[in-house]
Amino acid sequence: MRPARTPPPIDAAALNDAALAYLARYAATEAGLRRVLQRRVDRWTSGQSDPEATAPALEAARQAIDGVVANLVRLGALSDVGFAETRARSLTRAGRSRRAVQAALVAKGVAPDLARDATGDNAGAELAAALVLARKRRLGPWRAAEPEDMRAARQRELGVLARAGFDRDTAERALDTEREEADRRIHALRAGQAPPDPSEAEDM
Repeated sequence: MRPARTPPPIDAAALNDAALAYLARYAATEAGLRRVLQRRVDRWTSGQSDPEATAPALEAARQAIDGVVANLVRLGALSDVGFAETRARSLTRAGRSRRAVQAALVAKGVAPDLARDATGDNAGAELAAALVLARKRRLGPWRAAEPEDMRAARQRELGVLARAGFDRDTAERALDTEREEADRRIHALRAGQAPPDPSEAEDM
C-alpha cells in the first residue's frame, strides 16, 4: 500500500502562483483574493497528518497572504478601482440600478466610497439601465398590449422598478419613454457612450 501523498509546502511563492492563476481566470478585489488564498491555506491544512508539526508553516502562510496581495496591487495586477469600474459598467448595462450596483460591489469587497465613485451620478445612465430592465420585463414601451386597468398596471410596473432600486422619478421616466427613444438610450449605454441627461433632453 502506497503511503499517503504529503501535500507540498505552502509558502509565499506557492500563494503567489495560486493568486496569479486565479487572476488569469477571474477578476477579483483585494478582499476576494484574500479569501481565495485563505481557502487554499485551509485546504493545505486539512491534508496534514500532524497539525502540531505544521503549525509554524501554517502561521507563516497566513501571514504571507497580505504580502502577496499587496505585491500584486503594487504591480498593477490587482486593483479594486479597476474591478469596481469594470463591474459597475457591466451591471449597469445589464439593467441594474445604481443602488443595486453599489450593493453588489460592496458584497465583493469593494469599499463603499469606491463603489459610489464607480457608479457615479449619471442620470442618463440610470435611466438607460431602468429601460434595460423594462425591456426584459416587458414594461412601459415594451408592453405586449394596453392593459384594461392602466392605473393598476402602471403601479405594478413602478413597483418592479422600485424593487430593483430605481427611484420614483427614474421609474416614471422609463415607463413614459417612447419606444424609439428607449432603444436609442439602451444602444448608447451598451456602446459605452454616455446617454444624455433626461432633463436636458426634455429642454431641447
